[in-house]
Amino acid sequence: MEKHVSTAALTDAELTLIDRYWRAANYLSIGQIYLLANPLLLEPLKPEHIKPRLLGHWGTTPGLNFIYAH
Repeated sequence: MEKHVSTAALTDAELTLIDRYWRAANYLSIGQIYLLANPLLLEPLKPEHIKPRLLGHWGTTPGLNFIYAH
């Protein structure tokens, strides 16, 4: 079976969508690591919104999200 692989460059619209996906994934990851409440920041961030003990760390998250986006 022959597979077709495109070698064309991505369009600006496609690059924009990938960038938006990556940024949204990073935002969600940060919220899961640090926040107990108010993930959409509908009110000013307060100390009670932040977890007293963090679960996970930021270290590899952006890189993993980058790989998933691509």
